[in-house]
Amino acid sequence: MAVYSIKDLELKAKQIRRTVVDMIYNAKSGHLGGSLSMVDMLVALYYAKLNVDPDNPGWEDRDRFVLSKGHTAPAYYAVLADKGFFPKECLYNQYRRIDSILQGHPDCQKTPGVDMSAGSLGIGMSAACGMALGAKRLGKDFHTYAIVGDGEMNEGEIWEAAMFAAFHHLDNITVLIDKNNMQNDGLTNEVMDMGDVDAKWRSFGWQVYHVNGHDIAAILDALNKPNYGAPKAIVCDTLKGKGVSFMEMNIRFHGGCPTEQEYELAMKELG
Repeated sequence: MAVYSIKDLELKAKQIRRTVVDMIYNAKSGHLGGSLSMVDMLVALYYAKLNVDPDNPGWEDRDRFVLSKGHTAPAYYAVLADKGFFPKECLYNQYRRIDSILQGHPDCQKTPGVDMSAGSLGIGMSAACGMALGAKRLGKDFHTYAIVGDGEMNEGEIWEAAMFAAFHHLDNITVLIDKNNMQNDGLTNEVMDMGDVDAKWRSFGWQVYHVNGHDIAAILDALNKPNYGAPKAIVCDTLKGKGVSFMEMNIRFHGGCPTEQEYELAMKELG
């Protein structure tokens, strides 16, 4: 894996955000807000942590990654393309096209580099736990990572999976929570307040760290901290729509496409 400085990773995150806005505007469809909020997490994972091989996506001993909040696939696809899992032009001529390799939600049967199909919220977390348990049973030392949305935590399946992981002592799984405080129907604390998120994960037997989800150095520091024999959760405070001032914490851009004028302003802000 190439070695990147924090500054390099920050520049990469800015590039990925530009790509996300560009491809969603081009497709006239997609989820901007949550894609932009998790970019720094994806960059930390794919450019400084995950042991994967774009030339051999099915490599048995690779680390696994599951995007449980599958609607934010644009950022995921932008990173996979930049890493070389498939040509970058696919982002513009295949994203959200019928029968293409880049569906609105990740499809592991179609997209190189995708380890789990996700769409119905909650199922990705369970699949990630299964991957981690499988590694234990097979004596493999790969690590499984997942990104979960804070709105997604309303799903009961998330907590069933959390109990499962702790019960089986899955210290080979790390879940990053994109805590941007918004979901499709509004503010998370108004739709279904989860209270003290850190305390909840700890009560389920997880080792918990809490970071600024836009501070790549802090994310990497948490990723590198020990699990202490338990599954690890990293609660990441983020801004929905991060990087574009008028999109930040604007519920309209949860799944809304920018107008031509908004697109031009966004690209200008992103440099």
